[in-house]
Amino acid sequence: MRILNSTSGALLMLVAIAAHAQQPVIPFEQYTLDNGLTVILHEDHAAPVAAVVVMYHVGSKNEKPGRTGFAHLFEHIMFKGSEHIADGEHFKLLQEIGANINGSTSEDRTNYYEIVPANCVELALSMESDRMGYLLPAVNQAKLDNQRDVVKNERRQVVDNQPYGTASEKIAKALYPPEHPYSWPVIGYMEDLSAASLEDVLGFFRMYYAPNNAVLVVAGDIDPSVTKGWVAKYFGPIPKGKPIVRPEPGVPVLQEEKRLVFEDKVQLPRLYLSWHTAPRGTRENAVADVLTSILSSGKSSRLYKALVLEQQIAQSAHAYVDGAEIAGTTAIEVTAKPGKTLTEMETGVNAVLDDILTKGVTEREIQAAINGKEAQLVNRLSTVFGKANGLATYHALNGDAALFNKELDRFRDITPAEVQTVGRKIFGAHKVALSVVPAGKTALAAEPTTIQQKETPK
Repeated sequence: MRILNSTSGALLMLVAIAAHAQQPVIPFEQYTLDNGLTVILHEDHAAPVAAVVVMYHVGSKNEKPGRTGFAHLFEHIMFKGSEHIADGEHFKLLQEIGANINGSTSEDRTNYYEIVPANCVELALSMESDRMGYLLPAVNQAKLDNQRDVVKNERRQVVDNQPYGTASEKIAKALYPPEHPYSWPVIGYMEDLSAASLEDVLGFFRMYYAPNNAVLVVAGDIDPSVTKGWVAKYFGPIPKGKPIVRPEPGVPVLQEEKRLVFEDKVQLPRLYLSWHTAPRGTRENAVADVLTSILSSGKSSRLYKALVLEQQIAQSAHAYVDGAEIAGTTAIEVTAKPGKTLTEMETGVNAVLDDILTKGVTEREIQAAINGKEAQLVNRLSTVFGKANGLATYHALNGDAALFNKELDRFRDITPAEVQTVGRKIFGAHKVALSVVPAGKTALAAEPTTIQQKETPK
């Protein structure tokens, strides 16, 4: 993507260039072992490094009410040794060679990765295979208790004791019915973590951490034929797991608007507005992504310009789409300036939305948003980890790694009329409105007389 001077002719040239830009294609080879493990190899000799990603198609979505937090708990336990690797050795052996190691958990997947020197791929594969096939002999009550305490402390630090930290789980609980797998937080609830027994945890691992529920991606400076031999050696003997029944409740519909207020240890009130939207990988999700970029990406965006620059009532304004596997959320977050109320924030947001839904957006705004998506994708493709993680994600959550090479196709030829139509569908539906206000200052909440639920910090 070229950066041009901001004259009208240069801007038109930028639009023309971006409109015809082609997404770089990441070549890869894919095959499946007899035990069901999907293997994806991408050869790239630009630098003497390689990324090994193991992604399990399991997240908090696969948990049950009363037994939340298991997927994230296992993200921790998987780093605490296995049958042939002592506790602490996983990090030690890989960090000694300069590897970058980590893992993460979402509603839909758990991934583990190592970015290693090219001559250390076999070490990374051997260690990943050991915790996939031989973790349980090393898991005992003491290790469970230890990691449970670690996760509880993490929750205290990043959720319970963090300003606005519990907002996302309050919103999810209001957006989704109690039985929907997106209604509880990825990190889990304290009481569920406390109640988890060793057998609960072991049963969860047996079901979901099997080769037929995983994808292994090796990308970078590799010899595919040699890598295939290592994969067969280390992963081939691991037995196949049981068939998995996945939750597919789809996108729910709110029957009424839900308004909540929460008193928190914060200095400034913040308004959260959330709507249901389409899942990841869909055209509607892409259009919503463009719309939220128009709303809040950069100082010339609609919300920022109106609320922060012109009216000067908001400290910040953000809009975004969170597209998960079976449902999505479109959200707007506005933090008020001192002395301003969240009723003023909601009034300002509604005015901006009304203007878009009645008058529409411009082609230039759409193209600027798509340029941003293209830049994000190019950045992902600039590293072997970005490519490996992208291939793994599209295989695990969309069922086809090749869709990673077609990501920009979802954004092709989006029109102002299409943005307007999707905007009316999303913002015309019922929403969840959460006001987070300083303790004792509920008068700052949005329309406090209509609030249906109130909470105070414990």
